[in-house]
Amino acid sequence: MALLHPRTWLTWFGFACLRLLVAMPFGWQISAGRRIGIWLMPLAKRRLAIARRNIEACFPEMTASERDLMLREHFASLGAAIFETGMAWWSSDAKLRNRAEINGLENLESARRAGKGVLLFGGHFTSIEIAGRLLGKVADVDAVYRVSDNPAVEHVLTRGRGRYCERLIARDDVRGLVRRLRGGHTVWYAPDQNTQRKKAVFVDFMGHRAATTPATSRLANMTGARVVPFRMIRKSDGSGYLLELEPPLEDFPTDDLQADTLRINQIVERWVRMAPEQYLWIHRRFKTRPSRDDPPFY
Repeated sequence: MALLHPRTWLTWFGFACLRLLVAMPFGWQISAGRRIGIWLMPLAKRRLAIARRNIEACFPEMTASERDLMLREHFASLGAAIFETGMAWWSSDAKLRNRAEINGLENLESARRAGKGVLLFGGHFTSIEIAGRLLGKVADVDAVYRVSDNPAVEHVLTRGRGRYCERLIARDDVRGLVRRLRGGHTVWYAPDQNTQRKKAVFVDFMGHRAATTPATSRLANMTGARVVPFRMIRKSDGSGYLLELEPPLEDFPTDDLQADTLRINQIVERWVRMAPEQYLWIHRRFKTRPSRDDPPFY
């Protein structure tokens, strides 16, 4: 049985430990997670190098010491996210009560009243998992996700996210995604990661041309769905999370795919600058270069 194959044993052990740690008080988990994230920095050499390269490229105005501090805070944020994932999948509603300040639910309801689906787009911030749990308690939302090659991860992930998502849609299931939007459902996805050249539009992000999916514009055009930006950040005092549903985009989509895609990137960039240490800098956002002749970014 794939779920019990020896190659999954270490994964199961990790999940078992995380499941037990969920019993700790909220504040202790966030504090412990931050410490673990900082402790892991020298061990995660490849991801550390990617994050450092991204931060140097995206914040040239910062001094070296400021970038080093952001890098340290980013790994602390990643560590907190490990515990937040456990809380999102296994914590009781009582434990997470009053941890979320949710603004703009009226914007989501306004978009739904249009009688079409809603494409709720966010970004890859470190609090993304627990933000989904908190949003899912007040709104019925589907989520697009990347299917894992590890059967143990896939099993736990789908069961965990199934607690707060109405339906999970595999990233490559475009027909399923379109069907849900045309059926009037709300679908949450994050279009801000590197995209293969053949599928990409190259538009600016944080001062660099980035391979970006134009799917937001295309899906809105195909289905008539309203597009609602969804921002999530961890509060600086460690007390909880700010979730904000912004007003639906007006005059979107247009007949200019390049301009539409740039507009999405500009919204994500605005969010990044609000809490830069919480963005997922360990991702190779600029891996695909505008020209095949360009030198590698990483």
